[in-house]
Amino acid sequence: MKSAHPKKQRIAQQRPTFMYLLDLVLIAWIIEAVDQFFLAGQLDRFGIHPRQAFGLLGIPIMPWLHGGFGHLSSNTVPFLTLGYIMLKSEGRRFYYSSAIIILLGGLGTWLIGGTGEVHIGASGLIYGYFGYVMTRAIIESKPLWLITGILVAVFYGSMIFGVLPQGQIPVSWEGHLTGMLAGIWLGRRHKGLSSE
Repeated sequence: MKSAHPKKQRIAQQRPTFMYLLDLVLIAWIIEAVDQFFLAGQLDRFGIHPRQAFGLLGIPIMPWLHGGFGHLSSNTVPFLTLGYIMLKSEGRRFYYSSAIIILLGGLGTWLIGGTGEVHIGASGLIYGYFGYVMTRAIIESKPLWLITGILVAVFYGSMIFGVLPQGQIPVSWEGHLTGMLAGIWLGRRHKGLSSE
């Protein structure tokens, strides 16, 4: 049996880098620019529609759609910072782990979201990263995780209030809550695992 080409093996074994996160952010900004300048925000209707069959299509699409540049800007920095911590801790599992958070958080949003609502934005994924990082920081017995958890709590601890209903403010607290729960579940599953 012939072995795979050495160059292809190296590519397959490469760990994702910070540039990967920047590429994802760039994609989100390009999509939002196209939506705002050419489609008058029409892409937003492809988000998650709770308990509608059509709304299930929004689960993998939700993180890439935003309600304007302000919404996207507010998600960019926490995505890069928490995403980088997640990337360093998960290594090549980062792709799989992010997909699991998107799937579980999106499905949870679809189940508990309000009727007639459309849920968009990367905040569900960001809350998933937050839940994952804080869970690992609490249950791991390693100083690095403890320090990381303290820093994340200092800079992003107020995110916890985002999982509560926001009254008339159009914020997807359901996406925040289910995304964070997905991250907590994943963090517990990956207790003790080193990055690959």
